[in-house]
Formats: sequence, C-alpha cells, structure tokens
Amino acid sequence: DAMSTLKADTIQSTSGGAATLTKQVAAKTWSNTNAAGTTINGSFNVSTLTDTGTGIQTIAYTSAMANAIYSATISMASDAANHEWLDSQATTGIAAKHYTGSAYADVATMWQIIGDLA
Repeated sequence: DAMSTLKADTIQSTSGGAATLTKQVAAKTWSNTNAAGTTINGSFNVSTLTDTGTGIQTIAYTSAMANAIYSATISMASDAANHEWLDSQATTGIAAKHYTGSAYADVATMWQIIGDLA
C-alpha cells in the first residue's frame, strides 16, 4: 500500500481565486472581542471592530460575503446581558447588541459567520 502526502502553503482555484470546498462548511469569519468593543482578542477574516455605543459592537470583514444571506451566531463571555441579537447584517460586516432588560451593556462576544465569500 502506497500512501501519498500532499503539502501546500496555498491552494487556489484554477483561475487563481479561492478554492471551492464541496460537501463541507467552514466558518468564513470568527472573532473574540472584549467587552468595551475596542479590542479583537483573536479573529479570522475580521478587519476592524467598532464600538458603536454601549452594548453595540460592529465587526467589518476583511473579505466580503457573497450576499447578506448567511448564518451568524454570537455568544457572550458572561451573563452581563440577557438579550443579544444580531443587527445590520451586511456583506461587509455585522453588528451585535447586548441588552440587560433595562439598558444596553458592554459584553465580551464570540462571533461565528458561515456562508459564501464573494
């Protein structure tokens, strides 16, 4: 039995763009942001984080999504907010809001975006 090993630093499509993976789904964007909405602790395909206001954060994608119809999930690092929702979903980024029931609250957030890149 012969076994082959494929080693590559970059895999591209025949036209030089991103390779299309079939029958699998991978996160196109993820990030971990601090509560104040000013620091990206770790990320993939996130260019900036904007603190839009207390309890409102917006991330911008390095590479845009193909359209605004994609799946986005956020989770919070603490129970400081008991309501979270995604807002302003666009091809270039997305905003999240964190609300305690009586006021917006700054909360560290983990983001995961799944869909097609442009």
